[in-house]
Amino acid sequence: MTPAAPERAPRVLIADDQTLIRTGFRLILTARGIEVAGEAADGAEAVAAVRELKPDVVLMDIRMPVMDGLEATRRILAEAPGCRVLMLTTFDLDRYVYTALSLGAGGFLLKDVTPEHLAAAVRLVGTGDALLAPQITRRLVERYAAEAGRTATAVPADLAALTPREREVLTLMGRGLSNTEIATELTLSEATVKSHVARIFAKLGLRDRAQAVVIAYETGLVRPGTR
Repeated sequence: MTPAAPERAPRVLIADDQTLIRTGFRLILTARGIEVAGEAADGAEAVAAVRELKPDVVLMDIRMPVMDGLEATRRILAEAPGCRVLMLTTFDLDRYVYTALSLGAGGFLLKDVTPEHLAAAVRLVGTGDALLAPQITRRLVERYAAEAGRTATAVPADLAALTPREREVLTLMGRGLSNTEIATELTLSEATVKSHVARIFAKLGLRDRAQAVVIAYETGLVRPGTR
C-alpha cells in the first residue's frame, strides 16, 4: 500500500499593526514548517494581500488602523470564502470576537498564545476544522449574544430545513459538547454524529463549529446559562 502523502501546511498571512507581533509569529510559524506568505499592518493591506497572495489562513488582529479586522474579515470572506480567518485578541472575551464569529471567522487566538498552540491552531483551521474548544466559544457567545446577536448576523437562521435529530445535535453543539460527547448523549456512533454535523453545516451554510454555536444562541436553541 502506498503511504499517504503528508498534508501540506497552510500558507499564512499575518495581519497586525504591531511589527513585533508579526515578526514573532513569523518566526514561530516558519520554525515549525508553516509558510508565511506575507504580512499586513492594517485591514486594508490584509484585504489586498489576500487578493494577491491567496493564503489559506489569515491571522487577523481586531483593532488596527485604516480598516479594522472585522471589516477586513467581512471583505476577505466575501471575496475568498475558502480562506480561513483566525482573530487575534488581547483579551479572551473581547466583545468584537463575537461579531467576527458571526461574520464567518474560524475562531480566535490570544496574542500570548504559546508557540506550540499557535502552530497547531493554524494547521487545524487550515484543514477546515473547528479551532475553538466549544466551551470557550460558548462562554464568549453567552456574554455577548444578547447585545450583539440581535444587531446583525451573517449566517442564516432558518432551522426548518433541519430534521429533529439535526436540531438536537445543533443544540448540543451550542451547549459546548464535542462530537464524542454528543454521541454519548444521544446514544449514536461518533461517525453518525459527524454526518449530522456535516449536514447541518450544509443546510445552514455554516463554515464551522464556531458559527454553529453562534447560530444555536441566535435562534434560541440554546440560551445563556444552559448546560
